[in-house]
Amino acid sequence: MNVRVIPRTAVNTWLRLARVPFDAAINLLPDNGAGNRAKLAVERADANARSVAGAVMLDSELREDARRRRAAASEREKATKLRGKAQRTTEESQTRAEQRSEQAQRRRKEADSRATRRREQAEQEHEGRRQRAASAEKQRKEASRNVEDRVEEHIEETAPEKQLEVLETQAAAQREREEALTVHDEAQRLGDAAAAVKDERKES
Repeated sequence: MNVRVIPRTAVNTWLRLARVPFDAAINLLPDNGAGNRAKLAVERADANARSVAGAVMLDSELREDARRRRAAASEREKATKLRGKAQRTTEESQTRAEQRSEQAQRRRKEADSRATRRREQAEQEHEGRRQRAASAEKQRKEASRNVEDRVEEHIEETAPEKQLEVLETQAAAQREREEALTVHDEAQRLGDAAAAVKDERKES
């Protein structure tokens, strides 16, 4: 048996025992940045202890084990950093997405509010036009009724004079007809008398 095997085994055993309380405490930590950092710190301390022991005992296998453990811890640290960066990127992306969603929702609400205001304004303008049109129609009807009333009043005021003129015109026409009949009758009488005289002369 290699004389270095016994010290190396003792170092391994001692390190495993020394890590027990630390590993137990780390297992109680949440699986987040703090827990990962604590686990990496314990693994680096383990690697450093193996490196020191290997240097003291001139044990190349311990030194190589320490190197592999430090390399593994570094890789785990890189992986942890990458996971943390990825998680932060995801969280930032989610935050930006939520902000964009909130902005879009706010813009939709503002657009809805503007559309509601425009619709209410259009309804008010339409109602105003309807009321103005109704008022204008009422005024036109009132004006028309006023004109009709004035015309009727004028007709009522002027009707007796017109009727009198018509009656006078009819009376004058009647007189002219009567005079014409009188003249006609006189002419007929004179004609008949002249004819009788003429007949008498023929007989004598």
